[in-house]
Amino acid sequence: MDARLDLFGTPLAGKVLRHINSASKVIGDSTLPAATQELVKIRASQINGCGFCLDMHTKDAAKAGETPLRLNLVAAWREATVFTDAERAALELAEQGTRVADGTGVSDEVWAEAAKHYDEEQLAALVSIIAVINAYNRLNILTRQPAGAYEPGMFG
Repeated sequence: MDARLDLFGTPLAGKVLRHINSASKVIGDSTLPAATQELVKIRASQINGCGFCLDMHTKDAAKAGETPLRLNLVAAWREATVFTDAERAALELAEQGTRVADGTGVSDEVWAEAAKHYDEEQLAALVSIIAVINAYNRLNILTRQPAGAYEPGMFG
């Protein structure tokens, strides 16, 4: 598959990506656990069907020490016993935040469960990473960015 648009070679798209990447860096430097950030990015990318982001974030998570077992079970996290209660709350928030077009929004119960595990700064990071990964997913899907060639660290 060939990409429809070279996101890094098109000046306007490159500028937009630099801003999104800057936001992602701010979130990455937050106190929200790095493992949680990657799990959320993977789950949202699964829901959206973004192969490029799945390729990137599963490889980045593995390089950071995430186990193959946990990576393989992200899509079935509700039935899996390998995730903490905090991670489960983040994954549920990510699912509801990703599926807002379904018209149900994010329930008060899901928000309250996330708030039990994360402080206000971490909740801000969690909400932001959900928004950012959904933006990346949409850019990559719209432009048909191919998956499979990503190497951890290749973008900086």
